[in-house]
Amino acid sequence: MTKLTLGPIVYHWSADKRRDFYARIADEAPVDEVYLGEVICSKRAPFHERDLPETIERLERAGKTVVLSTLAEVMLKRERKATGDIAAMDAPGIEINNAAGLYARGTRPHRIGPFMNAYNEATIAWMAGQGATHVSLPPELPGPAIAIATQAARALGLGVEVQVFGRVSLAVSARCYHARAHGRTKDNCQFVCEEDPDGMPLRTRDDAPILRVNGIQTQSESYVNLLPETGRLVGDGVTHLRIMPQDVDMVGVAHLFRAVLDGQLPVTEAEARLHSLCAGTGFSNGFYHGQAGYRRIASAAPA
Repeated sequence: MTKLTLGPIVYHWSADKRRDFYARIADEAPVDEVYLGEVICSKRAPFHERDLPETIERLERAGKTVVLSTLAEVMLKRERKATGDIAAMDAPGIEINNAAGLYARGTRPHRIGPFMNAYNEATIAWMAGQGATHVSLPPELPGPAIAIATQAARALGLGVEVQVFGRVSLAVSARCYHARAHGRTKDNCQFVCEEDPDGMPLRTRDDAPILRVNGIQTQSESYVNLLPETGRLVGDGVTHLRIMPQDVDMVGVAHLFRAVLDGQLPVTEAEARLHSLCAGTGFSNGFYHGQAGYRRIASAAPA
């Protein structure tokens, strides 16, 4: 059975909000695996690291598999240490998002996260030789490339994961535009990113929404929504479908994807309900169809 996974929270949510969020996920969400950990900004980690043991225990008690994700960008000594500390763990599972994590982990089993560039068969084969057991493909890959990469990974015994919901990470930077936009420096940001629980909107000169900023990360304005494409992804051999936490009812989102995967709800009805849950935010699937990522290819949805 195809597994539904919940990616790590990439925003600076308060400790209380995170605790409440994961309590609901544990008790109500039909997800099989949950990724935890700070992947964007190491300065945020102390706000929620103390809750990790309790969060892990509660999720595992609810039958979820927990995986710890490493930082996507490692530049400082404390970030190297944090990455090394996670890489040294035997349990729970580890998802590596940066080459520093690969170096620290060595050939012990690990997962490859979406911030690593697993774009082709040769790269995936090399990663498997270094101990990878699972690979999350970059969200920019079009459908035919996903199918080829999945076939290669499955032949090597790897699990394959694709993001099917949530904002796409387009870039991470050494600088924090979120802080600069508020007249602050990265070192004295005063955690202004907490004011934007779904990312800070950016607009064009024509006042059209275009991107979201989340600390050092640049994201798509729209939510990727591959609900109509889930059947093709499963048919191509993808083993895990990832939904990314957004500031919406993620339990409701998870139920819709699970219902479509289980054949309990028509895609058209699930799409209509998903629009209601995410009112005010557009959907996109352009990358999957080999077009500009922000586009929504309506013909992808079955009639």
